[in-house]
Amino acid sequence: MTAVAPVADALSLRVPMRAEHITKVFPGTTALDDVTFDVFEGQVNVLVGENGAGKSTLMKVLAGVEQPTEGRILMDGEPVTMPTVTAARNHGVGIIFQELNLCANLTVLDNLFLAQEITRGPAIDRRAQRETAQLLLERLGQDIDLDEVVSNLRVGQQQIVEIAKALTHDVRVLIMDEPTSALSQAEVEGLFRIIEDLKREGVAIVYISHKLEELLEVGDRITVLRDGRVVAHAEAGDVDVAWIIEQMVGRSPASLFSRTEHDVGDVLLEVKGVTLPRVGGGYLLHDVSLQVHAGEILGLYGLMGAGRTELMEVLAGVRPEAGGVVLLEGDDIATASVADRIDAGVVLVPEDRKTVGLVPTLSVSHNMVLASLKRYLNRFYLSPGKEKDAVAGMIDDLSVRVADPRNGIDSLSGGNQQKVVVAKGLLTEPRVLLLDEPTRGIDVGAKSEIFQIMSRLAGEGYGIVFVSSELKEVMAMSDRILVLSKGEVVAEFGAGEATEKELVDASAVGHGTAAMNNGDRSKTVEMTQ
Repeated sequence: MTAVAPVADALSLRVPMRAEHITKVFPGTTALDDVTFDVFEGQVNVLVGENGAGKSTLMKVLAGVEQPTEGRILMDGEPVTMPTVTAARNHGVGIIFQELNLCANLTVLDNLFLAQEITRGPAIDRRAQRETAQLLLERLGQDIDLDEVVSNLRVGQQQIVEIAKALTHDVRVLIMDEPTSALSQAEVEGLFRIIEDLKREGVAIVYISHKLEELLEVGDRITVLRDGRVVAHAEAGDVDVAWIIEQMVGRSPASLFSRTEHDVGDVLLEVKGVTLPRVGGGYLLHDVSLQVHAGEILGLYGLMGAGRTELMEVLAGVRPEAGGVVLLEGDDIATASVADRIDAGVVLVPEDRKTVGLVPTLSVSHNMVLASLKRYLNRFYLSPGKEKDAVAGMIDDLSVRVADPRNGIDSLSGGNQQKVVVAKGLLTEPRVLLLDEPTRGIDVGAKSEIFQIMSRLAGEGYGIVFVSSELKEVMAMSDRILVLSKGEVVAEFGAGEATEKELVDASAVGHGTAAMNNGDRSKTVEMTQ
């Protein structure tokens, strides 16, 4: 990716939008405290901070989703009111939300123009919508079928649709809240090209991401929030990742990440020749074999579409059509249902916490016990005392920041929601914990806490299978790394054996191009060039 040119002097830049002395109070918490934030024209205005720092709340205020308790929004120096997203859109403000906001049962085309249809007289102009949509996807460098139902798309493709949706109308200010959290490297590069085009057109970009290197690459100006207040401003070219982390969390980044050594025991989970057919022919997974030991963190790495999530779903019992052998401590569980595998000791923390991991209408407490309800029953009734004790223990154990576990799950930050999903899995008392992108969309401080939890659980003898798109995370946390490509395991590395280049090169290998020894845990990988 091409680095962004140095930011121009701030005095020479127009400020089409300004949040002035914004305070936002929710019951029991002040999310924003006297925040002033200038959005510069033709610039990527980065907003960074830990989960719960107030970033998403500020974005929702700018986009008309939330109304400030105090303060005002200025457009071109004039105060405006934006009581709805539609009102904000009429002022030229668009937003791409962190959590996907699509209708899963509608097609890509219908989603792109939902509530903003192109009409000719009283009728919707489907032809004009299709032509506009095709141009948008071509601009994003994506070949997505406009007639495909959104639920059939990968999470990364759904993210592209969300981005395209925001670009279907002219915007002066485009807010991007974690737009690359589910994108492949190629898709990220395509998005950055679009951002450069928009900057040249004078669009002001407000950009939030927890990928700090990415912020320095794409950003022009950086504003840091901590505990609902602005604590620092800087030009991106003047700072580094260590500076951002220190401003975010108030301490040195060296203290955030530590991997503890732990003993690796006997085989807990063994997979032999797992194959998952693809609808229409071919395979999503082909002849996959692996072992997971007690006390081991097994990392899975691969490009988007490599089969990582599909493998996790097979192990959790979500894909009953899969073939092959799955042994848990020698017992065959290949035909066991999801519920039976949970009872046996295998549980999945899914990639998409909003859609699959949590029930947004339930409380923190009820979400946490959802997978283990029968453990808290007195005959036919849920025991409030048992549930309260279990939830309180997990909140303390995982340092979940919540004022009251009876509060709705949507009252928590993304990082604390992720901890609730992990807690839900742990309350089933598993022996093998499957973590699919456990740090997706959470800040560096919350990542550090998730990693500490993983290390502690491995030390207690859990077998952990860990998927991440972040090379540094896989390399830092894994006792062993398996690389997947096109549904096959193509390489295996022990802790500290692989470089980033070796992992990337291995992930690009096609079918049948990796030969692996069956000797000790240090594998020799031969790849055709």
